[in-house]
Amino acid sequence: MRLVFAGTPEVAVPALDALIASERHEVVAVVTRPDAPAGRGRRLVASPVAQRAEEAGIEILKPAKPSDPEFLARLTELAPDCCPVVAYGALLRPGALEIPKHGWVNLHFSLLPAWRGAAPVQHAVLAGDEVTGASTFRIDEGLDSGPVFGILTEEVRPTDTSGELLTRLSVAGARLLTATMDGIEDGSLQAVPQPAEGVTVAPKLNVEDARITWEHPALAIDRLVRGCAPAPGAWTLFREERLKLSGPVKLLTGAGELAPGELAVAKNSVRVGTGSHEIELGEVQPQGKKPMRAADWARGVRIESGERLG
Repeated sequence: MRLVFAGTPEVAVPALDALIASERHEVVAVVTRPDAPAGRGRRLVASPVAQRAEEAGIEILKPAKPSDPEFLARLTELAPDCCPVVAYGALLRPGALEIPKHGWVNLHFSLLPAWRGAAPVQHAVLAGDEVTGASTFRIDEGLDSGPVFGILTEEVRPTDTSGELLTRLSVAGARLLTATMDGIEDGSLQAVPQPAEGVTVAPKLNVEDARITWEHPALAIDRLVRGCAPAPGAWTLFREERLKLSGPVKLLTGAGELAPGELAVAKNSVRVGTGSHEIELGEVQPQGKKPMRAADWARGVRIESGERLG
């Protein structure tokens, strides 16, 4: 099939690579978000998908909106049979959805209808799911509600961050998306409507969502830290300045004697009280500084007895 691939971040690159390598299909163009400011200089930088497409010599389309008439005209000229999508990041309207013969087929990182929305992997970790996965489905006008072509499952490991889990899913999902294109092309694969039961929603997490409440149980705090890594990053306050927890925490056994948020410093560890068990901090990142071991941070700031986070 003639394919126009839509995607933006690094997590979409494995799928693009897999489709470029496929002998059964041709990626004739890539659709991605416009260049965005990045780094300290805030200079405009092309998306990871755009950079990979340029390396491969593939035409790149960067519409401000996928409803732009110029973009729709060019997409019509390209005459794609199908448009595979991975984390494109813009809403597709009927004008665009109707152009490819087999529609737009999205690789979504959850077992639909669970965790529809922008942050499925983060919410799976936050919820303590033991198993998650990825789904390919035909995009319709709803929120990740279209009929499903295929799924894969992936164990959520006890120490997984969202970033680690998403990396594994992006590689396995690339194979699923390629297999879905194969099945659509030879007619062996038919999309099945999603069940009405089991729908959950995974909205994008903002900075305030990532703030730690130390009165919560240790298990919930552990999930928040892992679920928000690497972005937006779980955080708390120390001496009125933001302190990010950039590495997973360690759950300690026993109820402990520390009050929620209260700190206890030993030679090589920093413990914090929660609403249940104490936890040991891993890496922390003070405001304006690089991540460091919690024990090194504690020595530098000279934590006093009874001081708290939060």
